[in-house]
Amino acid sequence: MTGIMDTIEMPKLAENQKSFAGIPEAVFLEEIDTFMAQPENEDNCEKVLQRLDEQHSKYRFMAFNLEARRRKLKSQIPDLQRSLEMINVLREEKEERETQFLLSDQVFIKTLVPPTQTVCLWLGASVMLEYPLDEAEELLKQNMSSAVVNLKTVEHDQDFLRDQLTTTEVNMARVYNWGVKKRQAAAKTSTPSS
Repeated sequence: MTGIMDTIEMPKLAENQKSFAGIPEAVFLEEIDTFMAQPENEDNCEKVLQRLDEQHSKYRFMAFNLEARRRKLKSQIPDLQRSLEMINVLREEKEERETQFLLSDQVFIKTLVPPTQTVCLWLGASVMLEYPLDEAEELLKQNMSSAVVNLKTVEHDQDFLRDQLTTTEVNMARVYNWGVKKRQAAAKTSTPSS
């Protein structure tokens, strides 16, 4: 599997794009006082923290979905690899072969498999089609290539998303600390000196 991962190139991103899935970029708050003074923030720490928390929740939801896709692709690639290997085995067979296959849970049956020049492939949605070995191999290689490209793009997006989560968490901490300092300053000015 590693060999095929190295041979297939990841597609290029569009000029102004940083992720394949269109994940919005989190902007690091350089100057917190200027940011909090903007009209939409109104020096309201809780309101800004709520917006940042919503953004953080959206990023976490995207991360959950990307991880599910990555796991699915990671399991799909070895299955495709085994299917390609089986096509090579079938292509080399010249005599009947005795084998066992799964009939149902825990039930196997012995059978004789004659040499063949066709194979049936599951296409999904309960659809199976019979292909000549060469066509089946070509289709499986295309599917393998597509799965590897998709896996690489998902892993790229996961890396990008981790950065966005970190940036959002740092922004939340900075806004929270800004609010604490503001409350401390307000408490000092309202306390009469003795």
